[in-house]
Amino acid sequence: MRTTGPALWAAAPVAVLGLVFLYPLGLVVQESLAPGAYADVFASTAFRDALTTTVWLALAATAGCLVLGFVLAVIVAFVPFPGSRAVAKSIDVFLSFPSFLITLALLFVYGTVGMANGLWTDVTGAESGPFHFLATPWGVLLAEITYFTPFVMRPLLAAFSQLDTAQLEVASSLGARPARIVRQVILPEALPALAAGGSLVLVMCLNEFGIVLFTGAKGVTTLPMLVYGKAILESDYPAACVVAVVNIAISVGLYSLYRMVSRRVGA
Repeated sequence: MRTTGPALWAAAPVAVLGLVFLYPLGLVVQESLAPGAYADVFASTAFRDALTTTVWLALAATAGCLVLGFVLAVIVAFVPFPGSRAVAKSIDVFLSFPSFLITLALLFVYGTVGMANGLWTDVTGAESGPFHFLATPWGVLLAEITYFTPFVMRPLLAAFSQLDTAQLEVASSLGARPARIVRQVILPEALPALAAGGSLVLVMCLNEFGIVLFTGAKGVTTLPMLVYGKAILESDYPAACVVAVVNIAISVGLYSLYRMVSRRVGA
């Protein structure tokens, strides 16, 4: 009775998980096994370009988030200014925003008919403004860094809250400059949180769809966008499933790395 009780309690969640996740995933894998599907996709230029674009955007965005997130977290945690606590708490609210909302905000400011271009044309009398980078890979990169930086700041602020401020006071009393204190005292303490936050951001950047779609960047096709194009626009479901399986495999591998890093640093 003691052994059947837990099994019965686990049966319902396992059944739901199998129905809503494992079964559709199995169908995707089965569809991807159509004769010649993998060979055709791997041989296509579109897939190789999408894979390259996905990887370099994810790596560049992660690097940008790590640098910007570390700088902002140090300022919020160690530089006293009015409203620092409110800023730290607002990061949790920012994490709940959908990615397309940040993209829309950037479009309102830097879009073709956005505020920056409107101000430029009003001042100079030109027919159009100079800001058109949002429709390029750099616009996608900016939007991803803007959206994902708080995901790096959150674990950093948690790590900084446990840092013994006596170390900073001793280093300062010995004549160490702020840059040296950051490099030799704060940065070593932040490395585990940076590793955990960076791994998480890398996984999310690899799977980001809304930012690329809403920026309307021409020539920027990532793996999620390629899945959308193959399935919805071309109705080529075997090819779409192949790309999806590749994307899942990369994501699961990186997520496993993220969990391993999180366990080691206790994040």
